[in-house]
Amino acid sequence: MSEKVNHVGLAVADLDAEVDFWTGALDFERVGALDAEDGSTGQLLQLERPGLRAVYLRKGEFVLELLQFRGAGLVERPTRVVNEPGLTHLSLNVPNMDAALERVRAHGGEVLDDTRLWDVAVMIRTPAGQLVELLVGFETPTTDLGE
Repeated sequence: MSEKVNHVGLAVADLDAEVDFWTGALDFERVGALDAEDGSTGQLLQLERPGLRAVYLRKGEFVLELLQFRGAGLVERPTRVVNEPGLTHLSLNVPNMDAALERVRAHGGEVLDDTRLWDVAVMIRTPAGQLVELLVGFETPTTDLGE
């Protein structure tokens, strides 16, 4: 079995807007890009003509793959909620909540103000609608909270 997570993929409608958001608002670093050939990519992703354009972003050891499907298009769906099966959210530590939220808004993200728990936690949405939890004061992953 794998010893390490390689990356997480996120399909987006506007790749440039998402790259700007993740790099500008959340300090991810752009580390690569790919315009994929339809044949093998289509086989792997089970799409006839994906027209895939991807950008890879890194924060620490975490790699986020942003995927734009120019050929196959994007299937529209309602706003994602956390009790829907599948990936619910990503969680990131930030040093200063107010400064982070200002950057989120400046780069086209949405702050879900009614989710804010003081200066400790809040949920945001990226321009593509992905939920992201911002936390202050959690230096290690929240795996030691007990059973």
